[in-house]
Amino acid sequence: MAEPSASRCIFVGDAVSAAGWRLAGADCRTPAPAELPALLRALRRERDVGLIVLTAAAAAGLPPALRAEALASQRPPCVVVADARGLSEPADLTAVLKRQLGLAE
Repeated sequence: MAEPSASRCIFVGDAVSAAGWRLAGADCRTPAPAELPALLRALRRERDVGLIVLTAAAAAGLPPALRAEALASQRPPCVVVADARGLSEPADLTAVLKRQLGLAE
């Protein structure tokens, strides 16, 4: 039997942002903060999930080790985005890398 293709995009975040992602075809989840870690673990085990999109607020609500593991993993890829209202922005990765490499001005 053929392995299912990883085709679903899952959005995890607030309800307002989810409305836009739903229009784009994403499967949207708006969990309570206490449910976030278990939801992310479950989504990462699902074979048909091709991408997980987290708002910055949702990512910040995860335990640091779980967040780091999910973002570093290639299966499925996980990205952090701003919410629709601009209340929570993801970290500026360029600035973070420059600071880590000692290249910050």
